[in-house]
Amino acid sequence: MKIRTILAATLLLGMGFSATMLVPDSFGAEKNIKGAYHCPMHPNYVSDKKGTCPICGMDLVRSEAEPDVQPAAVTVEQGRKILFYRNPMDPTVTSPVPMKDPMGMDYVPVYDEAKGVSAGVLINAAKQQLIGVKKDIVKKRPLAVGIVTVGKVAYDPDLYVAQEEFVQSLKTVAATANSVSVSIREQAAGMLASSERKLLLLGMSKAEIEGLKKDGIAQDSLYFPGNSGKAWVYVTVYEYEFGLVKEGQDVVLDAVAYPGVHFKGKVAGLTPVLNAESRSLRVRVEVEDKDGKLKPEMFVNARISVDLGEKLAIPEEAVMDSGLRKIVYVVKDDRFSARDVELGPKAGEYYEVVSGLEDGEEVVTSGNFLIDSESKLKGSL
Repeated sequence: MKIRTILAATLLLGMGFSATMLVPDSFGAEKNIKGAYHCPMHPNYVSDKKGTCPICGMDLVRSEAEPDVQPAAVTVEQGRKILFYRNPMDPTVTSPVPMKDPMGMDYVPVYDEAKGVSAGVLINAAKQQLIGVKKDIVKKRPLAVGIVTVGKVAYDPDLYVAQEEFVQSLKTVAATANSVSVSIREQAAGMLASSERKLLLLGMSKAEIEGLKKDGIAQDSLYFPGNSGKAWVYVTVYEYEFGLVKEGQDVVLDAVAYPGVHFKGKVAGLTPVLNAESRSLRVRVEVEDKDGKLKPEMFVNARISVDLGEKLAIPEEAVMDSGLRKIVYVVKDDRFSARDVELGPKAGEYYEVVSGLEDGEEVVTSGNFLIDSESKLKGSL
């Protein structure tokens, strides 16, 4: 009888000792409790004493008892509800309560974002300094764009002939003004309207046509160098830029034949039809050329100055362009939130802001890529 009692006590003692090592959870899996040791790289391997992992050779570390995981009530932090916590290395692994992963990293909270607006990621001042965060204020700035392109001195006998036809039509209308025949007057007026439409299609503006009507002389410099003191230059402007070009804008040109010499002109008209192959528009520029240096078919470089006025603008460094989205990180109370923005043309080191930002807001101009990574990691983007 005594022998049986001793055996039973020994068996219970052994069962009690093993229970301090491994405790089955409700799913049948074993988990570590306080007093046991496990491998930091292979958490499934546990031991009741210090040593090394037989798999990787790393020193075993003491395990702490994990609290019973209960579906926790939704908590609130800084006015935002925390739905659950996510493993920083594997976003598919979540927990209803704060905890650490096998590497000792804290799970990150995932918030309930009301109205679909990202509340951003919170980064304290010390960490901002560490990753080199710089900021700038969104405000109105005077913006100017310079469109750099190429052009060619006009050799356009077709336009010259069209101008001659227009001038002759003017004379015909004047000569038939007192005619008793209504049909003759209507025919003359029809020829004048037709020749005017042809000039418009060839790129002359309404103002230029009025000037031609006043002078009554076709511009022979279109096909042969003349002594008028002016030259016509056709400048190429591509589709993504021609929305900025207007009549009367200043143009500066230079030619390889005359190093250091700059010719000044103004935009006189825009061809109304886009070139389907090059996706470009031909701009007519009237250039001052008193010495007759510019010869027909001569190539030139051109710069068209476009004054955009005072516009809401941000530095180009603040913009993260993914191709599909243009994102800017807005700062408020050390919280960084991503904002989709619509931008206008780039003017020097700034972009015009069309929508998405307000005057006086603060945006990130340096360190935004690291903030973007942090936001994706914490699921706040």
